[in-house]
Amino acid sequence: MIGGGAVAALAVGAIVATAIVSTNKNNEQAKNGGPTPTGSVAPTDTASPAPTFSSVAPLPPPNPMDFISDAKKDKAPLSPEGLYPGKKLTMNKRPYQKGATSSTNNCAAVTQGGLGAVLKNNGCTRVIRATYVRDGVAVTVGVAVFPTDDQALKAKKQASGGIAPLAGAGVKDFCRATVCLRRTNSIGRYVYLTQAGFLNGKKVTTSDQAVFQASDDVGTFTFNQIYARGRAQASAAAGAPGE
Repeated sequence: MIGGGAVAALAVGAIVATAIVSTNKNNEQAKNGGPTPTGSVAPTDTASPAPTFSSVAPLPPPNPMDFISDAKKDKAPLSPEGLYPGKKLTMNKRPYQKGATSSTNNCAAVTQGGLGAVLKNNGCTRVIRATYVRDGVAVTVGVAVFPTDDQALKAKKQASGGIAPLAGAGVKDFCRATVCLRRTNSIGRYVYLTQAGFLNGKKVTTSDQAVFQASDDVGTFTFNQIYARGRAQASAAAGAPGE
């Protein structure tokens, strides 16, 4: 049931572990052999030195989640175009045209219902929004940024209301005075929220699979983009001098 237009969903994040296998080979001792020529001095029987290996295990590669879970480590530039590049996104061969984007430090100003107070009370510092459309369905996604993952998780659990739909760039107003699909989830210090509905104002029901699919696709894309942000910073840290 879409109660008051709100539906919650879980997103499952996958953690990829990398195994490092080390192989040590001991060199066989090389000995001098054969008869000693007459009148010469026999060489001393010696062995070639065996290689030495450090007893200190290499450090594990940085975890991408460490970088997107704390503002003190998450230093990469953040912008609407960085999260949502280009003019469209495609998920499983389903293309979505991008509409307007926005960014604000006034988190409560781009919300509906009780969401603004929840974001403010948990320390939200910024909200980035983008809208996508496909086959008469529009989705606005909002990414709320917090100092830490603990604050983001609290905001996710307390969330009510939703992100305000973003019109413009060829997309007319939607999800006004009607029923739309709202979802909230988080990864690291980011809470991402979607609001999806019909451009013609039709109420969304549980049988409207196109709306649910659009919400899934845009939400999954957002999750992937945020995780990729952490992975890029972890990769850069692993290759930095002294790491």
